[in-house]
Amino acid sequence: MKHEEYMVKRMRDDDVVNKPPHYNQAGIECIDAIEAALSPEELRGYYKGNVLKYTWRERYKNGDEDISKAQWYTNRLLTIKNRLKGE
Repeated sequence: MKHEEYMVKRMRDDDVVNKPPHYNQAGIECIDAIEAALSPEELRGYYKGNVLKYTWRERYKNGDEDISKAQWYTNRLLTIKNRLKGE
């Protein structure tokens, strides 16, 4: 099986919204590394930018999948907002 065919099958079989396999290297999720590297304010901006990106393109690229991704980032934004409120 060619690499491209393998990746298409893998992405179809995996959860591309909550745990996309291409964002995990050596057991480390990319989002975890980003969250560790950014300040809370930077992280809020990162999440808001991704919400905008996915809602902007949903009609032209991945439809409902992009709406789900925007929702995922909105949930992360709410989580960090609540965490900061508790500090």
